[in-house]
Amino acid sequence: MRKRARIIYNPTSGKELFKRTLPDVLIKLEKAGFETSAYATEKVGDATSEAERSLEQNYDVLIAAGGDGTLNEVINGIAEQPNRPNIGIIPMGTVNDFGRALQLPNDIMSAIDVIIEGHTTRVDIGKMNSRYFINLAAGGQLTQVSYETPSKLKSIVGPFAYYIKGFEMLPQMKAVDIRVEYDNEVFQGEALLFLLGLTNSMAGFEKLVPDAKLDDGYFTLIIVEKANLAELGHIMTLASRGEHTKHPKIHYKKAKSISVSSFVDMQLNVDGEYGGKLPGNFLNLKQHIEVFTPSDINNDEIVEQ
Repeated sequence: MRKRARIIYNPTSGKELFKRTLPDVLIKLEKAGFETSAYATEKVGDATSEAERSLEQNYDVLIAAGGDGTLNEVINGIAEQPNRPNIGIIPMGTVNDFGRALQLPNDIMSAIDVIIEGHTTRVDIGKMNSRYFINLAAGGQLTQVSYETPSKLKSIVGPFAYYIKGFEMLPQMKAVDIRVEYDNEVFQGEALLFLLGLTNSMAGFEKLVPDAKLDDGYFTLIIVEKANLAELGHIMTLASRGEHTKHPKIHYKKAKSISVSSFVDMQLNVDGEYGGKLPGNFLNLKQHIEVFTPSDINNDEIVEQ
């Protein structure tokens, strides 16, 4: 019996390359035995609505083609449901943190090959209040970089755009008094930002969580205490090498459940998009979704199924 696949794609991602390649993608999937159809998103929320509709129509496979934002929306459309289909990913965004963490190829046809080969891995996702995420949630001024970085800059210089904008924002960063409860511990004090990571790649920093595991049921919690400009610059330099975890201004912990609150406004970032404001309650949903991954990956953080 032929499997049914639904492609949900952002037509503007990757300089519209996927849109132009779609006929070849459909032919390749059809030849591999998939009955395939496609849906182009037009606005924020479309990918979530279409993922929900796809569940009602009992698709076996959902393929998200776009950036991390498109994938996040697809996950939000299926996370609550018991009959979750396998997820294929065609990384087409500027940074593609989740695709990098899964070692997925950036070439469209090679990414389709991964889906056709059929090897899958169960991975954790996070729940923040009533919203789901697949890569990171964060709070603090520096986390605004991803949605304040101009699209034109991102398309010209790619991931480096985030570093440029990030260093621009360092002098204006202000610490906020926050309370972070995680498992059986508490941090209370002035912090510049906090991050909850599910993978090793965040906003292009591939070593921000050097010991990330995608399926162990734990977030990596990073809290950056109030620091001066020189200390912050040093931390960012160390983070590019994965050597920041021992810095005295860094709290680096593992936790399954985390609550963050503050009397001061702090914006939240979820998978690179604006996620509202504190308070935030975060829960790790262990091995909640099944994604197609390369069969030849050699990485301790991904366990074959």
